[in-house]
Amino acid sequence: MTKAAASIRALLPGKADYAVLGRSWKSDLTAGITVGIVALPLALAFGVSSGAGAAAGLVTAIVAGLVAAVFGGSNVQVSGPTGAMVVVLAPVIATYGLSVLPVVTVMAGLIVLAAGALRLGRAVTYIPWPVIEGFTLGIAAIIFLQQVPAAFGVPAGDSTNAAVSALQALGTTNWSTLFWPAVMVLVVAAVMVLAPKLHPQVPGSIIGIIVATAIARLAGLPVARIGELPHALPAPALPLSDPSTAAALLGPALTIAALAAIESLLSARVAASISDTGPYDADRELAGQGLASVASGFFGGMPATGAIARTAVNIRSGARSRLAGVVHALVLLAVVYLAADLVAQIPLAALSGVLMVTATRMVAPATLRSVIGSTRADTVVFFVTAVITVSLDLIQAVEIGIVVAAFFALRALVKSSGVHREELPGPVRDGDEQIALFRLDGALFFGAAERVLERVGAIRNAGVVIIRMSQLQILDATGARVIAELVTALERRGITVLIKGIQERHLALARRVGVLDSLRHRNHLFTELEPAVEHARSHVLRNRQAAAAPARVKP
Repeated sequence: MTKAAASIRALLPGKADYAVLGRSWKSDLTAGITVGIVALPLALAFGVSSGAGAAAGLVTAIVAGLVAAVFGGSNVQVSGPTGAMVVVLAPVIATYGLSVLPVVTVMAGLIVLAAGALRLGRAVTYIPWPVIEGFTLGIAAIIFLQQVPAAFGVPAGDSTNAAVSALQALGTTNWSTLFWPAVMVLVVAAVMVLAPKLHPQVPGSIIGIIVATAIARLAGLPVARIGELPHALPAPALPLSDPSTAAALLGPALTIAALAAIESLLSARVAASISDTGPYDADRELAGQGLASVASGFFGGMPATGAIARTAVNIRSGARSRLAGVVHALVLLAVVYLAADLVAQIPLAALSGVLMVTATRMVAPATLRSVIGSTRADTVVFFVTAVITVSLDLIQAVEIGIVVAAFFALRALVKSSGVHREELPGPVRDGDEQIALFRLDGALFFGAAERVLERVGAIRNAGVVIIRMSQLQILDATGARVIAELVTALERRGITVLIKGIQERHLALARRVGVLDSLRHRNHLFTELEPAVEHARSHVLRNRQAAAAPARVKP
């Protein structure tokens, strides 16, 4: 098998995916049914909140959930529409219209699929933890704010920003019609908060939806409902678009793809850390999620990602293999064929209640305390990412969060770096005061190189300078160039420079940048300190002898 064929084969399902099925099928069935029940109100709510409609959310949970369960890189990941995707998708639908949904979904899916094929799955490991948590907090705030109009029984504002739109909606609130939508929200929220206290496995969201729907129907309350739903999956169709629309959608598709990749890989990583169902394959996860979104687009659904909350429910319910994810999709499919009329009666405000409670649970108080209590730099990164997520854009928030985290990381690296003057080893000899020994520690890179130039370059009353580089852990081209410039400047002043201990991994860079060429003689490069010191002393002695020679000559 060629390397390319083996690479493709690694992204496809295999017998190993179901190795434990003979022992785990009962618990997988139970877990799949449980997470299917939990996923139903979320799929409906995320579909409505995105502007795509409840049917699109349900189709996504079924089609993408099934495809991702089979082709994804995690044994227990549950996929479907998520809050983060809603945050990105809602402005796209508001700007371009609902007709572009299948097109942008397939485009985003193909991008994620390509990322998996190109083995980019490990890129998410470069996102710092405070950025991830700040991003999650920002998404939670947006999801909550997006539900304010439905909770108050008014249309959303014109702005694409969730906070501004919520304020605009509040400005148009009809206080005479506010009461019953608010009651629906409070009923669902109360059930979701109290149900787990009775038993951890009680699906509070679905019970809350049932209670609120029963109250609204029996009392004939004047609240908006989901409305008619299809009694079957729509027939698959190839999304078509003219070139100009496709070009306009490329930017949103890239944003959606980036978010889908990040959220799916984070969810898969969490799943691997809280279960003993085996590691996840990051590249296969991207390929599987990409295929899931492509399939969802063919059926008129939304882009899908791995869902952390549903995945956690799946694991806690006993899932051990991919069968649980497949069963979860089949449970939702049964709802479409058997209970569409009942689901159509669910009040929209009840779905808003589900999402509001879900949003408040996205960042655990313990996690919040851990981030804020870690370091000042991490706290700043956390809040900067959260604020930018809410006020600007999700992907920009991640990018800026990474930049801010990188700035603090570089600053810490600069602080850990240093240049220290040391005493010469062994007994003090006459002339040692003319030898300056400097030790470079930590990292010598573009952020710290200038300090070395200033400190060593300011030396006075020295005939020889020894630069110890054996303790230098990081050296980049800027740092190497500064050493070359420093050596040249000192030699120009008549100070002999000896370099000791360039590590093997830094030697090629030092040679290319010109550090070795800047030395007066090749013998001025040493691997051990003692020979370097002896050589420096011999230079001092020769300099003294040369200075004394004219004085002994008679005029």
